Amino acid sequence: MDELVAFIARSLVDQPDEVKVNGKDEEGCYTVELTVAPDDLGKVIGKQGRTARAMRSILSAAAAKEEKRTRLDIIE
Repeated sequence: MDELVAFIARSLVDQPDEVKVNGKDEEGCYTVELTVAPDDLGKVIGKQGRTARAMRSILSAAAAKEEKRTRLDIIE
């Protein structure tokens, strides 16, 4: 799942080398932390959070196959 989020984020930003993804398994919920360059933060979040919401939906669909719960945190 980390690779999926990293792939999507690298496709959106201007500085793909600055994309960092860190996954943690916490109490039945897998948390994916996404860090991007400060200039690219708006591109990952999108207008009114639409891009971030879409990334969360894709992540949830991928996790449903493995019967897991997921959470995406975008770190500033």
